[in-house]
Amino acid sequence: MSTTHSDGRAPGYVGSHTLPYVTELRRQFGRRRTQLAIGFLALLPVILAIAFTVGSSSESDSDAGGLIELGTRGGVNFTVFALFMSVGFLLIVVVALFFGDSVASEASWSSLRYLLAIPVPRTRLLLQKALVSATLSLAAIGVLVGVSLALGTALYGADPLVTPFGDGLAYGDAVARLLIAVGYIAVNLLWVAGLAMLLSVLTDAPLGAVGGAVMTSILMQILDQITALGSLRNYLPGHYANSWIDALSPTIEWNDMVVGTSSALAYATVFGVAAWLRFGSKDITS
Repeated sequence: MSTTHSDGRAPGYVGSHTLPYVTELRRQFGRRRTQLAIGFLALLPVILAIAFTVGSSSESDSDAGGLIELGTRGGVNFTVFALFMSVGFLLIVVVALFFGDSVASEASWSSLRYLLAIPVPRTRLLLQKALVSATLSLAAIGVLVGVSLALGTALYGADPLVTPFGDGLAYGDAVARLLIAVGYIAVNLLWVAGLAMLLSVLTDAPLGAVGGAVMTSILMQILDQITALGSLRNYLPGHYANSWIDALSPTIEWNDMVVGTSSALAYATVFGVAAWLRFGSKDITS
């Protein structure tokens, strides 16, 4: 009796069942870099709280005192401060790490060709890697926000949010607005995820993929500060990164968040399709 199908497949082989999501998630979560990245985001609110305590007792500078006072006006304000400190760089590094390391690390370990020899269809491998990376990125953001809100509320109370617009929002309403802001932040980081995934496909060096995505983000932020570029800055990826603050206004300003979401999705789609096309035709030697 033949033990293979007419097309060469082994009995019971189903391409869509290879590289299960849960198995890959468990494998990636068990890696030291994942645990360190998420652990540091959990530790960041503690570091900020200690800094606020030290700063309030040793600093007399009015600017420093103002920042400390704003961050300690309740748990939601503390969370907003933590996000403001993280969005421009730290969260970008974390997302770039999870996505940029996804495929390149397999190549650097010389395990990529063995995964494809199972065989795991290339499209499925890339999709599963992206889904797991997205899950870990969302978990990291969730840990930062959750720990910040819990610690901030425990230390500074459930006071109303003092918005950047000089108004206040009740604690419950502020938490709901905060969830909208966090959702926007996650979507806005998709362009970083797409770029990191593309670079992960293009190189066998994880550090190169992660570093390339982070450096590109820094370059975009520098270009965004050049006023001579005028309206061209609106088309830069990440231009609307800080529009999440609009979710905290007395009446939510949706315009910039909608444009920022569209921009991030467009760039992520372009980078993602480019990664898929390149990976589909790439000669895997490692």
